[in-house]
Amino acid sequence: MTTTPYRLAVLAAGIALAFAAAAAGAQTAPANAAIAKTGPGGTVLASGIDRRNMDAAVRPQDDVFEATNGQWVKATEIPADKSSYGAFVQLRDLSDERARTLVEELAAKPQAAGSNGQKVADYYRAYTDVAAIDKLGLAPVEPALREIDACADASALLALMGRLQGNANTPMGVGVQPDFDNPKIYAAMYGQGGLGMGDRDYYLKTDEAFAKKREAYVAYLGKLFALSGDAQSSEHAKQVMDLETKLAKVQWSKVDLRDPKKQNNPKTPAQLAELAPGVDWNAFAAAAQLPAGGTVVINEPDYTTALAALMESEPLATWKLYMKARRLDDDAQVLPLAFRDASFEFHGKAMQGQQQQRARWQKGMDELNGNLGEAVGQLYVGKYFPPEYKARMQALVANLLKAYAGSIDQLTWMSPETKKAAHEKLAKYGVKIAYPDKWRDYSKLDVKAGDAFGNSERAGEFEYHREVVRVGQPVDRTEWGMNPQTVNAYYDPTKNEIVFPAAILQPPFFDPKADDAANYGGIGAVIGHEISHGFDDEGSQFDGDGRLRNWWTDADHKAFEAITGKLVAQYAAYEPIKGQHVNGKLTLGENIADLSGLQIAYKAYKLSLGGKPAPVLDGLTGDQRFYYGFAQVWRVKMREERALQLLTIDPHSPGRFRAIGASVNADGFHEAFGTKPGDGMWKAPEDRIRLW
Repeated sequence: MTTTPYRLAVLAAGIALAFAAAAAGAQTAPANAAIAKTGPGGTVLASGIDRRNMDAAVRPQDDVFEATNGQWVKATEIPADKSSYGAFVQLRDLSDERARTLVEELAAKPQAAGSNGQKVADYYRAYTDVAAIDKLGLAPVEPALREIDACADASALLALMGRLQGNANTPMGVGVQPDFDNPKIYAAMYGQGGLGMGDRDYYLKTDEAFAKKREAYVAYLGKLFALSGDAQSSEHAKQVMDLETKLAKVQWSKVDLRDPKKQNNPKTPAQLAELAPGVDWNAFAAAAQLPAGGTVVINEPDYTTALAALMESEPLATWKLYMKARRLDDDAQVLPLAFRDASFEFHGKAMQGQQQQRARWQKGMDELNGNLGEAVGQLYVGKYFPPEYKARMQALVANLLKAYAGSIDQLTWMSPETKKAAHEKLAKYGVKIAYPDKWRDYSKLDVKAGDAFGNSERAGEFEYHREVVRVGQPVDRTEWGMNPQTVNAYYDPTKNEIVFPAAILQPPFFDPKADDAANYGGIGAVIGHEISHGFDDEGSQFDGDGRLRNWWTDADHKAFEAITGKLVAQYAAYEPIKGQHVNGKLTLGENIADLSGLQIAYKAYKLSLGGKPAPVLDGLTGDQRFYYGFAQVWRVKMREERALQLLTIDPHSPGRFRAIGASVNADGFHEAFGTKPGDGMWKAPEDRIRLW
């Protein structure tokens, strides 16, 4: 399976975790089952609030999440092929189903050779033809395994890791992103990776839940080796686990990875050789197609030093076993059934709690979205995105930016000097809505009929090469980091832009037939969320031109940290799983964005009324509809395994606490519902956290 090129952790902060494999699946409930807001007889509810999902026995003053979503939570079972289910997942299913229809229409008739239609159709047909994949057996991956065996020393193995960028999860990843010091130019970056369980905590935490995951992982590795014909599969699995544990011990935590200043360490080849001696970094760079003699940004310097030492100290035979495990794991979905089943048993069932595998067609949509995403996206928006939605969104964004500017002026904790700089940054925001103006060129990607494994390999190589040749070149500001059919949104600090793909612009986030209150609580809060990422603990370190530069006074920084420290403590007190708390430091940026996004969206909603009172619809005031509209987008149920995984790796708080945590600090919420001391959602005015 194609491996996404390395991305620095602080970039492109989105509204939601990319659900990927965990979120979609086979034998799904109808994708729009609990999305459409219809009343008796199918009439559209002008309020934009689906009261069928609400629990009348719960007061919003006590728990706005349960009051808004409680009936849905009680009535909904997570489908067997999913680890979580809710608004984002339902829209993801809808997007996949729509795209599938378009792709299968292409695949049903001849396409011009070399066209996007041919590539999409042949990729999808080959990937979903599991009988053909099974018939080929191990033949497709055997050359890759022989290539590993041929490495004569640690430096040769490191060079192989360089060549495999884009097609394997290696201990050192290469990424290409705008330079933090000169964001007009692309820079190459090296960063940590290569852990089969994804994060160091799974190797190092002593809780029983993590210990069980380690047992499952060793069993999975043993299965991969046995299926590949290894007679010492169990022993070799333990050796790989031991090596990965050593890697985990020297890797940075997710919290450390959120600091861009710590990760911005440009090194010349000579400086890199001094930092991490003993292996041939020049050979790694050459194999990774980087310019000879060029400077590279080292994101985790001490990890890089430790990796070089491990490359020398650990037996070459163990490193080869490790690399074989990575290839077999990464490629399992385009290998025979036994590999696919083993991958599901670990990644799907043990790690995320899924009870059955997703349909092959939906996995195929994942592959197309990852490798030919804009080719599919061009079809998607042509069929499913009304042009008038874009104009409506542009108006909403303009109102949110206006409200944000006004809010900066009203801040009591920030000096005039820093306010001026904040206004300068806000004025330079770029906005992208629905789909790119310039579509990606896939003409050099070779897709062959009936070659699932080869197509995946070539797609990984194509995407990596497309990025790496840009090192030292001007940044393409027209490029998108998400496909139009992706249910998400993001802020990129190096481009200082907010981006909203077409697929998120539908209920419950955005309903053009509904009153503005719910839309401001839904998509308005999403817009405010992404704007706020430019002013969270990470984004605020970049200026309006995308440069990593301090534009704050020292006193204002201290005031900001004092306020955000309260937010860390608030979320760290939430306990989604017994004994497992939200990581307030890891989720700080997203919690800032939720907090400020909701409060700014409320101000924008009030501005949109033009001084006129909002109508009462479906028995709800405008302000009540606004906060219900916010709470209903976080509708979600999740299996405990997936909840544990996200608490470990995800910078977003669980949906329930996103709805509660932001609302409890909003003065407008308390006014809308008349909260009082003793209510579950009550928070004294002097204790409410207000930032932007």
